[in-house]
Amino acid sequence: MVRFLPAIGTTCLLGGAAAFSPCAHPQGLARSSASQLHASNPIQDRIGAAATALLSFGLLTTPLVTPSIVHAADTGASTASNSKITTGGASTLQSGRTIAITRGVNLDRSDFKGQNLKGVAFQQSIVRDTDFRGANLEGASFFDATLDGSNFEDADMSLCNVEMAQFNRANLKNTVMREMYVSGSTLFEGVTDIEGSDWSETFLRKDQQKYLCEHPTAKGTNPVTGVDTRESLMCKD
Repeated sequence: MVRFLPAIGTTCLLGGAAAFSPCAHPQGLARSSASQLHASNPIQDRIGAAATALLSFGLLTTPLVTPSIVHAADTGASTASNSKITTGGASTLQSGRTIAITRGVNLDRSDFKGQNLKGVAFQQSIVRDTDFRGANLEGASFFDATLDGSNFEDADMSLCNVEMAQFNRANLKNTVMREMYVSGSTLFEGVTDIEGSDWSETFLRKDQQKYLCEHPTAKGTNPVTGVDTRESLMCKD
């Protein structure tokens, strides 16, 4: 029959992590157990070692739940209208590395006014009623983004990727929109204002071009580039 040693033969778990150290014991108990340690049974030692190894493995492989992860899940795509943000999110390219900065976060009603967001990607993000006034968005990506009600007045959106994006209720007054990448699924229907916007070298779908040219605010000159809005849209006056 195998008889286990007193507590001096066990290990202690420190700080809730997988770190182990010998348990502390009264001096008298340590002296009375010294002879038992020297005379320990090899089978008993193997059983103790195996139990310790199993405990360590279980602690190391148990997933830890942090408050931030729980919060992201609670505030992310909790409704059908926000479902896209679980597969996308904004990121930025820094030193050759793409770093996610908004994954799983709803960007509705955010304030990016006047910020330098050059190269930042908001692909598949929900960015409704957000303030981008005067922001530098050169080369940014709004691939498959929902931009309803967002304000891009005086922003620079040159070279932006707006493939499959939706601009319903968006304000594009005085926005520089030169050489943007636009797909057949990009929708500008419902924009509130395009006065003074510059669309040079942005090739729109015929129906979207017609819609913008017929918009009551399709007039004026961009204050930065000096380009006439209707000329940049190649409207047939």
